[in-house]
Amino acid sequence: MSLEIRPFGDLGHFEIGWLDARHHFSFGEYHDPDRMGHGVLRVWNDDIIRPGTGFEPHPHRDMEIVTYVRQGAITHEDNQGNRGRTVAGDVQVMSAGTGIVHSEYNREDEETRIFQIWFLTNARGHAPHWETGAFPKGDHAGGLVPLASGQPGVEGALPIHQDATLYGATLPAGTVVTHRFADGRSGYLVPATGAVSVNGQHVGARDGLAIAGEDTIELTAIEDSELLLADLP
Repeated sequence: MSLEIRPFGDLGHFEIGWLDARHHFSFGEYHDPDRMGHGVLRVWNDDIIRPGTGFEPHPHRDMEIVTYVRQGAITHEDNQGNRGRTVAGDVQVMSAGTGIVHSEYNREDEETRIFQIWFLTNARGHAPHWETGAFPKGDHAGGLVPLASGQPGVEGALPIHQDATLYGATLPAGTVVTHRFADGRSGYLVPATGAVSVNGQHVGARDGLAIAGEDTIELTAIEDSELLLADLP
């Protein structure tokens, strides 16, 4: 059994004028051979994007990319004809498949804060796909709600091509929530805000917690908290 804390201050860090990014796993110029991912979870980036700036058009392929907007909004546009604005608390999913070129801009007057989460795809050659979904934070207050999933039987989540589920929760202080992992599965948890205790392990805002070999975790909100949990094969 293992609960490995990855403090926010120890994450990879990249900053230029318009972007302040923290990397839970190796990404771009940040490379740590001990942090190449967690199971099928390959990337978890914590990005702050300045107003009126963003990621210029760039390509992806054969990756499932989930963006959770924590503050502000992100505007997406791609070469498949998709365009949309995703606001705080909501989620967008992009299955890069055989190839997609997209841009992501902060068109707002305030900073946009996002988690960008990449899962390895379950097979090459899927058709590119983009979709956004409204998941108001009030709707997942007090419990874990599936935001994106490719697991059989998980309803109400945006689809991805991987046997994984990304859950979101907003937990008032003192709330206790349990989550059970099926045999052989693992997890990765990040509080966007607040602090939680996970089986007695303190996890602060924007820390990461790699979970392996645990049948069940008990989450206790030490203070009002917003968190994401990836359940992984």
